[in-house]
Amino acid sequence: MSLSITSSVSSRSAARGLVPLCAAVGAYLFYLSAGEILLRDSDSMWQIRVGQWILDHGAMPTTDVFSFTRFGEPWISSSWLSQVAYALVYGGDWAGPVILTSIAIGATVAVFLHLLSPYFDPARAILIAALALLLSTIHFFARPHVLALPVLLAFIGGLIASADRRASPSWWLLPLMTLWANLHGGFVLGLALIGPIGLEAVWSAEPGRRRQLVVRWGLFGLAALAASCVTPYGWNSLLGATKILNLGKLLTLIGEWKPADFSKLSFFEATLLGLIGLICYRGLTLSVPRILLLLGLIWMALSHIRNIEVFAFIAPLVLAKPMVEQWGMARAAASRFDETRPVPVVTILAAIAMVLGAWLTTTSFVAQHPFKFLPAFSPVAAVDVLQQHKAQRVFSTAPFGGYMVSRDMKVFIDGRAELYGEQFVLDYYAALDARDVGQLLDLLDKYRIDATLLSADSPAGNALDHLKGWKRLYRDDIAVIHVRSDDTKAGAVPATESAK
Repeated sequence: MSLSITSSVSSRSAARGLVPLCAAVGAYLFYLSAGEILLRDSDSMWQIRVGQWILDHGAMPTTDVFSFTRFGEPWISSSWLSQVAYALVYGGDWAGPVILTSIAIGATVAVFLHLLSPYFDPARAILIAALALLLSTIHFFARPHVLALPVLLAFIGGLIASADRRASPSWWLLPLMTLWANLHGGFVLGLALIGPIGLEAVWSAEPGRRRQLVVRWGLFGLAALAASCVTPYGWNSLLGATKILNLGKLLTLIGEWKPADFSKLSFFEATLLGLIGLICYRGLTLSVPRILLLLGLIWMALSHIRNIEVFAFIAPLVLAKPMVEQWGMARAAASRFDETRPVPVVTILAAIAMVLGAWLTTTSFVAQHPFKFLPAFSPVAAVDVLQQHKAQRVFSTAPFGGYMVSRDMKVFIDGRAELYGEQFVLDYYAALDARDVGQLLDLLDKYRIDATLLSADSPAGNALDHLKGWKRLYRDDIAVIHVRSDDTKAGAVPATESAK
């Protein structure tokens, strides 16, 4: 009888130990099969071009080399490691970036379930992970922030786990901070959360240990700050990463930086209201630091929709311990934690089988399914016309900028808003809207534009159809091109010469 019970417990433990890996493989295969949803942002194109530039030159960019409006001005890439990774897997098609991004999402799921495993049974943990994925998919693109997401979760989750134990954070988290700082500029969030999470550890600790914890968390914070500067740019990475936050009014116009819109119910709003209702109904009591953490995460998600995934993955970790302790799940969670000791041989063999299965599925699927960007972001025919026309100073929309950079064209603007600055981009939006035709013409003259590449339904494109001195050269369902129709066009001005 005892042998039978031991065997049963071992089998259950092995199965539970494989839950994060199973879920990770499932998430990976899902996003691989729906790979086009990761190719919805043309910024992916210039990100890869930056990575290719780094590999070709064996150096880090310190000035802009991709536009004619900011050519030679200071610019650093705070996501250089992600860009190089994408460039390495990009083989002229988008299968490599889709696979790499899907792997990162799968790794995020695995880390998330591992962090939840001490508190929730596998079914509840998978449900929470599924909700987090649904909330985050709106911001899942083949871009650096997705590659950094599992590192973000591991670092912040490690901090919260330390606070839950009323202990100081592990020094092994510092290499994660260094990796994060080289993958994406969002590492400043990790630095910013050390204080609030450390406050929770100190708040819940015995009075006699509080001074010691304050010192240890403070030392860790200083060490993490130093670790974040271990990049090719040193401490400039920290300054560069915060530059985007100083764009003022412009942040309300950039899609991913816009605030959440409560004028109509979305999945995020429904989830947030459901969470508030559940906390009120079950009477969950939180410490002051956890309240501040939760409110901060909600504020971030409401301020900028790109922060919804941070809320989706971090808020459950903030709430997990109080929920387990106050809703009668503490004993069951402790029992599961003690029981979950997977059998090494069984786990390793099962893991190898799943990885091999995922790889075979990947090779078979990729061989029969070419991944492509949406045509709206790839004006192939229009750019062909521009290059035949030898246009050098092209006023184009920012979504076309990524594709133009990938075709080695110097651009008017692309997705690097921190490079162009608030006023420049606001002027660009005003010209694109064409409510003031004079303002549009002034901008075209100021930057000596010899051609325009605009979306087919652009107000500026419609205005140029009727303006003296401009003529339509080409139009399709995606883009429209206008060129100057007089003899004074600025086509002879080198594209690398910045406008004064």
